[in-house]
Amino acid sequence: MGNDKEFRRAAMKLTVTIAIIAAVVLMARWASAHDDLSSVTLVNDDGRFANSPLKPWFDQLKSGNGLCCSFADGVTVEDVDWDVHDGHYRVRLYGAWVPVPDNAVVTEPNRYGHAVVWPYQDASGVTRIRCFMPGAGT
Repeated sequence: MGNDKEFRRAAMKLTVTIAIIAAVVLMARWASAHDDLSSVTLVNDDGRFANSPLKPWFDQLKSGNGLCCSFADGVTVEDVDWDVHDGHYRVRLYGAWVPVPDNAVVTEPNRYGHAVVWPYQDASGVTRIRCFMPGAGT
């Protein structure tokens, strides 16, 4: 009789363990299929620009994706590393051209002057663009 109880207890533990693993796998697949905050690698502001007079302005910049600096640090883009292709912006990141989604474009005037991009990697490692602000000369 004792062996039967031990067998049932072990079978129940195994069933629960398999259910937990299945739930984790399903959540990970769901997150990688959705391009939202649940599927990004978060990047924190390291404080280098805390005393910049432009910091409050940068902190309020937003695109159709929301606030730019909310989870990604902006990166200055040299003029040769961004352009317009087929009527849409694109940015060269990590040696490859990445199309800028129209809803990622910051539409307010650029007080910084240089083009800036806020890239991130989604859960599957694909580089995405949270925000893009064209250079002031455009």
